[in-house]
Formats: sequence, structure tokens, C-alpha cells
Amino acid sequence: MSTLKPSLSDKDHIQASESATVEIVEFGDYECPYCGDAYPIVKEIQETFGDQISFAFRNFPLQEAHPFAFPAALAAEAAAVQGKFWEMHDALYDNQHRLAEDIFTELAETIGLDLEKFEKDSQSEEIKQKVDSDFESGVRSGVNGTPSFYVDGTKFDGGVLDLYQMLKESAE
Repeated sequence: MSTLKPSLSDKDHIQASESATVEIVEFGDYECPYCGDAYPIVKEIQETFGDQISFAFRNFPLQEAHPFAFPAALAAEAAAVQGKFWEMHDALYDNQHRLAEDIFTELAETIGLDLEKFEKDSQSEEIKQKVDSDFESGVRSGVNGTPSFYVDGTKFDGGVLDLYQMLKESAE
């Protein structure tokens, strides 16, 4: 059974309340069509279970299959420097069908980032290392495709709909 390595820390992007009892981590790729399909269901899970769940996202760009996955991950991490990771995360998935070199600055402007800082941060070694570190964590955790979900530190064997069903059943 694969476990999450390393565990979540303050370096991760986490949406959670103090009362969260279930930890969900997604390894995702912004250009992956399956991640795109999972995105609205993850949102629904968050709305349905609210304070009960903690949701974290780690970058797992499959660069050979998806040429814009790595630049998209860099854009999300550069937005994080300005405290807007989740806004960029959502904008990337909402515009997944339009992913191309020129969209990242447009999205940065849309979510209200300082564009000069965003451009600089997107190119920084620190941001590249964060994406590489997330990817490395996925490799160490046994991720073999995207999206991959971990529930309370253990790899969830199934897709996002299976995850939703399991959460519903455990909530009853």
C-alpha cells in the first residue's frame, strides 16, 4: 500500500478548517484531461463535506504528454508567492482547453497579481524547485498517473467518483 511521502507541511497548499477530520491530497497535472474532469467533482466534494475535509494539491506535471503542464504548475506556484495559489489553480482548470504559452500572464492579470513579480517568480529557481519537489514526492509516494488521490496519507485506489462515494458512505 502506497503512502504519502513526505506528509503534508506548511510548504503545501491546503484548504482546510481546524475541524477537518479527513485529509485528501491530489497529485495533479493542469493539462491532464482526467484532472480537468475531476476538478468540478473535487469542488463538489469540498462543498458537500465542507469543514470535514482538508484538501491539498501537489503538482505532478506529466511533461512528455502535456507540454504546458510544467509552465502551468510554475504559474500556480508563482501566484502562491502573492497568496493566490487557489485562484490560479482554479483559473488554470477553468481554462484548461486554452492552455498555451500566452495564457499564464492573462490569468495572472485576471486574478489581480502584480504581473512583473509574477513573471519574475515564474522564472525563479525556487519555484522550479517547488514543482520538482512536489513531483518527486509523487514518485516516492507511488503516483503512477494523474489525478492520484491520497486519503489520510494512504493512496486511494480509484477515481474521484469512487472517492466521492466512499466519503458519502463514511459520512452516513
